[in-house]
Amino acid sequence: MNPLVLQITSRDNPQFKTLRKLAAGAGDHRVGGSVWLEGDHLLRAALARGQRLALLVVSEENWPQAQMEFGLAATKIMVLSKALFAALSALPAPVGLGAVVDVPPPPVLNPLAPTVVLDRLQDAGNVGAVLRCAAAFGFGQVIALKGTVALWSPKVVRAGMGAHWGLQLMESADVAAVAALRTPRLVTSSHRGFWLHEAVAQARLPMPCAWVLGHEGQGVQPESEALADLAVRIAQPGGEESLNVATAAAICLHASATCCWASGSGRGG
Repeated sequence: MNPLVLQITSRDNPQFKTLRKLAAGAGDHRVGGSVWLEGDHLLRAALARGQRLALLVVSEENWPQAQMEFGLAATKIMVLSKALFAALSALPAPVGLGAVVDVPPPPVLNPLAPTVVLDRLQDAGNVGAVLRCAAAFGFGQVIALKGTVALWSPKVVRAGMGAHWGLQLMESADVAAVAALRTPRLVTSSHRGFWLHEAVAQARLPMPCAWVLGHEGQGVQPESEALADLAVRIAQPGGEESLNVATAAAICLHASATCCWASGSGRGG
């Protein structure tokens, strides 16, 4: 069936107003059940994971090419003038291509899955970067505890660069979700625990496991830390007090993946 095509020319159009609120992150996606994607990369990442575009949004100048590439993947298409798309876009240089996609339903917790726990992370860029690391290094389940920025907010989705579609994402979880995990729970610490590089050298990081990453300023909350099986320190010979949480996540998750590969399980052995 061919999609319905709407030509929108006015900022006062009700459908455009609704779309603009969604693109700006106004409201709660958990109520509306949809998310705004902007740019070719995010659209292709969603489609590659089997998502259908509830609404394809294109500028007039991009319409012919977008129709050929994405038209059949959309239920409905909205064509906007260049000025209207610019009013919608959150990018410094609007690309004239976006879409609305339904948010997947919340998954059921898998207590044995390699997991990343986000303990009240506040910065959308950090959260998106952590999701990319989780997807890249084989941690397919992410639990965001209450107080963490919304995982499907536009800024997190942009920073995630398509990683969302390869992950099982749980939002607004209680610490009880961490307690329900049956894999070793690891927390990062700047002052206690074993050195990460030594664990990697000896191939003794547990895998699967759950890495608990804490608030940018306050770290892991006491309730989460009390559930930890291991505390891990990252050597910083340059003398900095701490690392950005997304940087720490990249180091720790890569270390787990390295140990997994070295043990043979990364090759299916």
